[in-house]
Amino acid sequence: MKSHRATFRLSGAQEEAPAATSAKIKANGQEVDASCNTTVTVSCLKQLYNAVDYVPAATKKNRIALTGYLDQFANLADLQQFYTEQVPAAVNSTFKVTFINGGLNNQTLSAAGPEAGLDVQYGLGVAFPTPGTFYTTGGSPPFIPDLNVPVNENEPYTAWLHFVLAQKTLPQTISTSYGEDEQTVPESFAKRVCAGFAQLGARGVSLLFSSGDGGAGDSNPDPKTQTCLTNDGRNVTRFIPRFPASCPFVTAVGGTINIPEVALNFSSGGFSYYEFAVTEYLKKQLPKGTYKGLFDPAGRATPDVSGQAENFRIILGGQAFSIGGTSASAPSFAGLVSLLNDVRLSHGRPPLGFLNPLLYTRGVSGFNDITRGNAPGCGTPGFNATVGWDPVTGLGTPDFGKLKHIVL
Repeated sequence: MKSHRATFRLSGAQEEAPAATSAKIKANGQEVDASCNTTVTVSCLKQLYNAVDYVPAATKKNRIALTGYLDQFANLADLQQFYTEQVPAAVNSTFKVTFINGGLNNQTLSAAGPEAGLDVQYGLGVAFPTPGTFYTTGGSPPFIPDLNVPVNENEPYTAWLHFVLAQKTLPQTISTSYGEDEQTVPESFAKRVCAGFAQLGARGVSLLFSSGDGGAGDSNPDPKTQTCLTNDGRNVTRFIPRFPASCPFVTAVGGTINIPEVALNFSSGGFSYYEFAVTEYLKKQLPKGTYKGLFDPAGRATPDVSGQAENFRIILGGQAFSIGGTSASAPSFAGLVSLLNDVRLSHGRPPLGFLNPLLYTRGVSGFNDITRGNAPGCGTPGFNATVGWDPVTGLGTPDFGKLKHIVL
């Protein structure tokens, strides 16, 4: 599976769910079950991010959606088994499926998609009882191959955008766990897609995208075997940003691991060659000249935020698996954003829409700063997590208890 999509490992078909214990660990000012350090569940996320006691009140107005591409199918039976184990109150609830451009949702257990399953199980599990939609979209977009992605596995975002922008009402929160090397996306196509995302933000939709799982490019610190070469005929080594995370009108979600949290060593981040953004990190944290020529210091910076991204317990084809990647942090973070939209809607306020203007102003105080870890790539140690925003974990991980007051 390619880098933005989940990396998954079988945790044992007969493995039981973690047993409840009284053992606790302290993190982000919260007490969290000790088992969450090895197995992440919906309960773990709500404990860690201070959302345990919140009860949604605007479920007649609020909606969350997850997107599916590349024949990733969200299995309903797997969701019910997941709910039975992790969110018992949600058993017998389901989600709406919307088919776009020939997209399918095969319900044969053997066809269940690890990415689609992860997305709906955690996006809907965190946001429950908020109603959910799964968009399944077929087709392929324009494509320029590179060394890491020699064949077209990119997503047809324009087909999806053409459909959703034509709708009168839209989910207030939409999460996507797909993406590609920015250089495999023609710049004209990327800018057209990004303009569509901007329209959705203006219509009150909060768009979350996984930042990717390649660190600074290919997750490889060895300069002898790194594969971060340009695909423009020059074969120049440079960092590889990810799209659509690099679009400035979406919120890119990076990854953390462990409790207390540290940066996940493959969490993608960096600076786009297509767009523009602030450069505060470069002024304060990166010595002048470091990685000169490997990235564009004027480019849109990612990620914006981060969240747990390893050891997620899902149900796939009726069996328990451990799964990880920023494909896990994006839908989980989106679930919390959906709860924040619930806060606003239940107080008669409009939805949050495009998140980043809020995140980088009043929202900063609603995040747990992650200051340890790094994400290598392209034959280098990559960028470091540090005080304040950084291109590994962004602003950090959310504190829902603080954010629910900030958003009002």
